[in-house]
Amino acid sequence: MKIFINLLLFLFVCKLSFAQIEGVMGRIKSTTDGFKGGETSERKDSAALGFERRDDRKDSLNLTFRVLDSIRNGRLDSIINDFDRYFSVPSSYIYLGNNGAAANSLIFIPNTKAGWDAGFHAFDLYKFKIADTRFYKTNRPYSQLSYQLASGQEQMIKAFHTQSPRPNWNFGFDYKLISAPGFFITQNSNHKSYRLFSNYQGLRKRYAAYVVLQGNKIKNSENGGIQNDSLLNNPNNKERFSIPVNLGNAANYSPNPFNTSVTTGNIYKEFTFFYRHSYDIGKKDSLVVNDSTTDYLFYPKLRLQHTFSYKTDNYLFNDFAGDSIVYKNWYDTTLSALTDTVLLQDNWTTISNDFSLLQFPDTKNAAQFILAGVRLDNIKGVFTTGTKKFYNILVHGEYRNKTRNRLWDVLLKGEFYVNGLNAGDYSAQAYIGRYLNKKLGDIKLFFINTSRTPSFIFNSLSSFNLDNKSYTKKENIISFGATTTNQFVTLAFKNHLLTNYTYFTNYYQATQSSKIINLLQLSASKIIKLTKKWNWYVDFTVQQTDKSSPIKVPLLFTRNRVAYEGVYFKNLNLSTGLEVRYYTPFKSNNYSPVMGSFVPQDTVNIKNLPDVSAFMHFRIKAFTAFIRTENLNTLSFKNGFGFINNNFAAPHYPTQGFMFRLGILWGFVN
Repeated sequence: MKIFINLLLFLFVCKLSFAQIEGVMGRIKSTTDGFKGGETSERKDSAALGFERRDDRKDSLNLTFRVLDSIRNGRLDSIINDFDRYFSVPSSYIYLGNNGAAANSLIFIPNTKAGWDAGFHAFDLYKFKIADTRFYKTNRPYSQLSYQLASGQEQMIKAFHTQSPRPNWNFGFDYKLISAPGFFITQNSNHKSYRLFSNYQGLRKRYAAYVVLQGNKIKNSENGGIQNDSLLNNPNNKERFSIPVNLGNAANYSPNPFNTSVTTGNIYKEFTFFYRHSYDIGKKDSLVVNDSTTDYLFYPKLRLQHTFSYKTDNYLFNDFAGDSIVYKNWYDTTLSALTDTVLLQDNWTTISNDFSLLQFPDTKNAAQFILAGVRLDNIKGVFTTGTKKFYNILVHGEYRNKTRNRLWDVLLKGEFYVNGLNAGDYSAQAYIGRYLNKKLGDIKLFFINTSRTPSFIFNSLSSFNLDNKSYTKKENIISFGATTTNQFVTLAFKNHLLTNYTYFTNYYQATQSSKIINLLQLSASKIIKLTKKWNWYVDFTVQQTDKSSPIKVPLLFTRNRVAYEGVYFKNLNLSTGLEVRYYTPFKSNNYSPVMGSFVPQDTVNIKNLPDVSAFMHFRIKAFTAFIRTENLNTLSFKNGFGFINNNFAAPHYPTQGFMFRLGILWGFVN
């Protein structure tokens, strides 16, 4: 992996150097050309001095992107007042102590994915996903580098590059590194993700191909939380590494950002090779640009599409110094010695082939089509008990229409598992949007119904199923709602109905809810202009469910940003102010380190103070910087001055104290 990253950096530096050489050679050429006959004296003089007339159109960047299965083009984000767009964990999530730790959403999000699912989702936020891959079109090579540094030697590095050697071919890469030693014993995280992507379209615009090579490596140490919450207020424990925790060998632990080993914790590895190609049948056309250039046009009527993917998923929990008392009390597991090695592992390999036909009713509207396809998944699992092979056969269809007048947007989509491991699973989705007018904006309605086999971690074959029971009753999720967005406010309504909801009742025992769970969500977002320069950004969500429900969420979640904003000295875009996040007390989910899962609990009520941060974000042309002081609410004078009044993300899992965060993001047009 290190060789691979070094190679990418080497190629990146070479590319920048080559761009500089091209610029110098271009100036030399203009100088020599100035001595040729038939030129004006003005051009001769400027060329002789080594100057060239600047063409602003040449220096401009025209970059758009599109994700898989999308009909919309997007552009790079330049918003600076919302740090959520640049940090790995959104404000609506809680995470266990440091960037890279297990994270759980405060606003409930149901799992509506039918078919096979391993069941490990606490670290999904930090992973690259195929569905989020961007395929670009750009007139010039573009690179972006991002670096964030925070208290406790926490770091995050991002690198991105894309270029189009030819108008019909683009390639690039993404890279992300998260490193955080943590503030408590055995809490270090080290995550690495990479993605190589490319898209190609034939000159006659009949053939198209998309390729992605992607990998994620999650390495997260687990300490099981602190042994006693009262230890946080002890004046002798201002250095948090002195507080004893439930898991991990404290004697051998040191907070070193360069130490990426995990002696107690989870190591998840994913690798994906994705290839999609298609061939269109339809109507040819062309546009003559000049005597030597012809732009070929093509209006598809029928598309033949094949998608191949090869994916490996490796899930490992290890503890080389497992405490026999903890494992007996938490997991009813007897170790052979007072401290012994604990190792659980599931390995998966999935090979998928999908064949689809797309038909376009309107010749000149590629955003309207009907799709029908069939997919075969070959799945191999390697567990402690041995190796098993499975398969899935499913059919799927889709209708999409973005009308040419841009007023209506319709999506109908469904899939059904005909045979195999997840036979009988299905998913049906319907979305409809309508633009009303400039004042009322647009309104969107959605409906989702999914019937899914519980995740494989609840299957007795899984090495992580310590309960040795299988839950095969299919979960059924119905979600529906509406969103309206206009120049005044954004309002949203969602309702979720869940049947046979499968979950862990404690650290390892699983069950299925015998009742129908109903959860209602109402949310609103608004920008309130206080003065010419002061803006107040308000976001809040209200959630309501039965108190006996295993789904635990706060009644109210709100995020408020009051910012002084404006553009100064022509190029300085500034946003500075305060950010406050608050959610009402609730029985926040516990966390099971071995399962890598959040589990409901009914004994501890988490009552946190509002999270308060001060920030100054600014942008100067292609350079963006973030300066933040976070968790100001932890200030305490009980035992002298200090930031020791920690909030909690879960029972016995305190969040960070005072954090100083500095981040930069720089874009380069080569």
